[in-house]
Amino acid sequence: MTSSDQPVVGVLAVQGDVREHLAALAEIGVVGRPVRRPTEVADVDALVIPGGESTTIDKLSRAFDLREPILDRIKQGMPAFGSCAGMILLADRVVDAVPGQQTFGGIDMTVRRNAFGRQVESFEEDLTVAGIQGWPVRAVFIRAPWVEETAPQVEVLARVGAGPAEGRIVAVRQGNLLATSFHPEITGDTRVHRLFVEIVRSN
Repeated sequence: MTSSDQPVVGVLAVQGDVREHLAALAEIGVVGRPVRRPTEVADVDALVIPGGESTTIDKLSRAFDLREPILDRIKQGMPAFGSCAGMILLADRVVDAVPGQQTFGGIDMTVRRNAFGRQVESFEEDLTVAGIQGWPVRAVFIRAPWVEETAPQVEVLARVGAGPAEGRIVAVRQGNLLATSFHPEITGDTRVHRLFVEIVRSN
């Protein structure tokens, strides 16, 4: 880590909610840095993979030669946090993946793309998230995935509380890797980012 008190958190900046994640990190006093080049992967202590379009992020990561450096860092234990599309990219297995789609993996889980439906079926819900104190987290789901199954070593942090998707897993952690189906970067509530930074600092 570049500094025990001030980790540098990269945000994969090829597509998606990059600015929103950088703003959330800045709000909690953490140095955030966009990552667009392979050499920049080595210069960060942790990586955020933003919400966006998982297939596009996958293709652009390969086109910009980012895939292998990110895979290597994750295998070496670098903390990573994925929101929405980022959850898909941290999953070892994806249901309804497009032909040729790849992930970085790292979390031993199966994720279903666009599980909650189309953009017009986006919704919000207050969730209790393990590890986050205080009031419920306002979770925004936009063409979101959900987790269909997890290995025993994956900690389930949150499930949908009501409606047709009641009980579906929407937040998980495995070691240094954190993933949410929802978009904490767009609500102004920085507690999920704070949880991730705690993981980074403990690492």
